[in-house]
Amino acid sequence: MADDTSTDLRKLQIYSVFVRNHTKEGTLKALEPDLPRIKALGTDFIWLLPINPVGEVDRKGKLGSPYSIKDYRKIDPAQGTWADFVHLADKIHGLGMKLMIDIVYNHTSRDSVLLKAHPEYFLHDKQGKLFNKNPEWSDVAELDYTNHGLWDYQIETLKEYAKVVDGFRCDVAPQVPLPFWLAARKEVAQVKPDMVWLAESTGGDYIREIRSKGYWISSDGEIYRAFDLAYDYDIDQDWHDYVYGKSSLADYVKVLNRQDVMYPANYVKLRNLENHDNQRAHEIIENENDLVNWTAFSEFEKGAMLIYAGQEFGLKHTPTLFDEDKLQWTASVHLSDLMGKMHYLKQDDIQATGKYEIMNQSNDIVQVRYSKNNKIRIGIFSLKSKDGIAKVSLNDGVYTNLIDSSEIEVNRGIVKVSQNPIIIQNI
Repeated sequence: MADDTSTDLRKLQIYSVFVRNHTKEGTLKALEPDLPRIKALGTDFIWLLPINPVGEVDRKGKLGSPYSIKDYRKIDPAQGTWADFVHLADKIHGLGMKLMIDIVYNHTSRDSVLLKAHPEYFLHDKQGKLFNKNPEWSDVAELDYTNHGLWDYQIETLKEYAKVVDGFRCDVAPQVPLPFWLAARKEVAQVKPDMVWLAESTGGDYIREIRSKGYWISSDGEIYRAFDLAYDYDIDQDWHDYVYGKSSLADYVKVLNRQDVMYPANYVKLRNLENHDNQRAHEIIENENDLVNWTAFSEFEKGAMLIYAGQEFGLKHTPTLFDEDKLQWTASVHLSDLMGKMHYLKQDDIQATGKYEIMNQSNDIVQVRYSKNNKIRIGIFSLKSKDGIAKVSLNDGVYTNLIDSSEIEVNRGIVKVSQNPIIIQNI
């Protein structure tokens, strides 16, 4: 991990917006009226999915993926202008939030400005045809970072964006060689020393696949040398296995606890239940009470939190990246207040720097315990709508649930759990 990464980044909540689908107009300007509502969720950073022009050659769908970028240095005309982009950034900053943009440096579109000007910057097979390490990404051309002219171009682009934004979410970051990211971080710091770097890191199976082809791909342990935050895809399969009943809560808790000792002391994981690449949480977790508990639990884990636009209303439909697919803002579950409350609790240093332990209890009830000095804060979450008990290390007495102000009794070291999420502390 970057040596200077602050553990305060564990207090962050990041809200992800796909501008094209977020509003009826699908523009940067049209997003501005929604900023106060997004802020009220506890949002610290708004992360925009790519807002650059999309390529046309081998395009998937009618509009194409925003990750198939034609020109890194331009704004998609359908979404607005550079002036609109700067104006949005100013509005976000004026509300006390920060702006993060998507950086897609593993590939471009197959008709990109960069490919036309510098075909030598791209991977080719022995016959001279464009070659992709991942054959499923048929709408893009993969970049070749053995050419250091490419480094100069990419870093120059980042430095221009750094004059406007506060963070970079870097797509497929592990497939771009780590030495490039280290150089980019150093150069960008000359423009903005406190830039926040988020890596879309990946899971073990994909790492093995790419390495077996002889290509660079970083593990999370490596990616933390250059980045402040990384996805928690390293345990994504474990999460799905538990949710779908293929493994036990004890199995899942084991890998969560392992995370806390296998990375540098100041590691920051980006916790999330959903994002633009995966199913909506409410589609996977149909029971509304389960969804409430999972929302509270994920926010209470050590690390920053990602909210994908619409998640706060329990939307089930996962928008496509390739065609127009506007969000339907009809709430099936109201999670906004809970998200705001959990973000408020996350600002306590105990959740950023306290000793962190996760314990599985009976009946699919999980307990998260933070302790620092003499203070203990405990979260208890019923993940599969079951009543039960949790054994806690608190003195007997009546405590206030920090989520809803209800009274919680500890009797002989035991708390009765009736499906609602609980957070209590001793002082």
